[in-house]
Parts: sequence; structure tokens; C-alpha cells
Amino acid sequence: MLRRLALLVMSLVVSSALVFLLLRLLPGDIAQAKLGIYGTPEALEQLRAEYNLDKSLPVQYLNWLSGAVRGDLGLSVLTGVDITHELVAKSTLTLPLIGFASFFAIIIAVPLGMLAALRFRKWDGVATSVVSQLGIAVPTFWVGVILITIFAVRNQVFPSGGFPYEGWANFPAAISSLILPASTLALAQGAVLMRFARSATIDVIQQDYFRTARATGLSRLQALRVHGVRNAMVPVVSVLGMQISTLIVGAIIVESVFALPGVGQMLLQDVNVRDYTKVQGTVAVTTAFVFVISFVIDLVLGILNPRTRQKI
Repeated sequence: MLRRLALLVMSLVVSSALVFLLLRLLPGDIAQAKLGIYGTPEALEQLRAEYNLDKSLPVQYLNWLSGAVRGDLGLSVLTGVDITHELVAKSTLTLPLIGFASFFAIIIAVPLGMLAALRFRKWDGVATSVVSQLGIAVPTFWVGVILITIFAVRNQVFPSGGFPYEGWANFPAAISSLILPASTLALAQGAVLMRFARSATIDVIQQDYFRTARATGLSRLQALRVHGVRNAMVPVVSVLGMQISTLIVGAIIVESVFALPGVGQMLLQDVNVRDYTKVQGTVAVTTAFVFVISFVIDLVLGILNPRTRQKI
């Protein structure tokens, strides 16, 4: 665990350095973008000094990293807002969205994938596999548009987009506004999970210990529940970790489709206006989130499969 934790820290440092350097390679001048037509040479020089842009890249990076470790991502050069405060505020929407999508995907996709494996070569098992394959192929934004058309425009069951002005203080409206976006993300994630759950379960039911359990009089479902679920969940958990990471990218698309003021929508707006300071902080935090999720998944895999503890 200590070795894996050390690798996590190294990954965070390297990724933060890459984010910092790659954004510095993009064209454009942050100071010029802020001052616009009023960017006289004297004003530009003063602004660069104010934001430490006149220092060397290593010094800029170390200053930014020392603040980031303390939870201070700095101020937006264009708007002057506190980046950490705004990122935390936006995360109160994006993180529940990702959490709900993951929850919906797990409780639906994993049982269906295992059922498709138990019904291998039966018509309902084949139909489940075909549906999961379609779910992988269909673009996420198209699923969102279809759900809006069915449940918001025609039947008016859920809102078509937006988030309550009161935020989570208006809890029923907040939950209602996340149902369709979370379902959109869950369908794409669940299709992948279903395929892996099916493949892992098929591999389990072909093992000798499973056939021995069946020989004792247990049904296929009983044998799987008692002896096979834990082994079948090992590859599923691995894929789940990667899927949660990719949900960050999916959240950007979904928040745009449903007009949700989350981290993804904020990141798109910051890229459009070239607010590189906020983009830098947002990308660094989301990258750190991905690494932390990977670290947690590795620990969970060590619990599910003790043979992997030597590799963690």
C-alpha cells in the first residue's frame, strides 16, 4: 500500500507538471487577453508581475504547486474569482451527477450482465448482449437528446435541462434535474459494464469449482451467488474504475446537452475565453481525481482478489 501511495504521489506531481507546461505551449498571452485593447506595454508588464508571469517557468510552477498543495489554485486572471472556491461550488453538481450515473449503471448493468451469461446462447441472453452492444455504439449526446424528447418534451416527466437556482436547498427539484443527465451517462457506462460482467461470469461458470458446486445440487444462479460473484467482480471493478474516470469527459458533454452549470460546462467556457489559469486548476484537479480513483480501485481489487496484493 505504501508503494502504491508513493506511486500515486509521483503520478500527481508529474501530471501537474505536464498540465502546467502544456498550457504554456498554447498560443496567446494571458495578460493581453485580460487587458485587451488597453494593453499598453507598461500595463502588460505590471499585470505579468502581479501574476508572477514574468518569472521563469520552474519558479512559476513551484509557486503554483505549493499553493495547490494547500488547496489554493489561485485567482482567475480574467475574472479575478477564487478558482478553488468556484471549482468546489461546481463540483457539488458534477460529483453527484457522476455518482448517480455510476450507481444506476452498477445496479442495472452488473445483474443483467450476469443474467446474460447464465442464459448464454438463449434468446434472452443474446438479446441482452445485443442491447449492450447498441449502448456502446450510440453516442452519448444522441441518447441525451432522445431522453429529453421522450421524458421532457412529450411527457413532461422531468425537466429538459438546467439546475434550480437555489441549488441543493431545493432538493426535490435538484434530484429531478439530474435524473435524465445521470441516466444518459449511466446508459453508456452500463453498456460497457454489462459486457464485462457477462464475459467475466461466463469465465467463472466454466471453472472446475463452479461445476463442483453444481454437482452438489445447487442451481446455476445459486452456485454463482455463493461461489462465483466475488471472482466475477474482479474484472468488473477494474473496468468500473476506468469508467468512472471517463465519466468526467462524458460529464462535459452531458452538462452541455442539459445546460447544467457544473465543472464540465465551466471548463468549456474557460477554454473558449482562454482563461488558462482556471483551465490549469480544473484539469489538474480532475486529473488528480482520476489517479485517486485508480488508487482506490487497486485497493478494492486487493480485497476481492488476495493474489493481486503482491502486485499493488
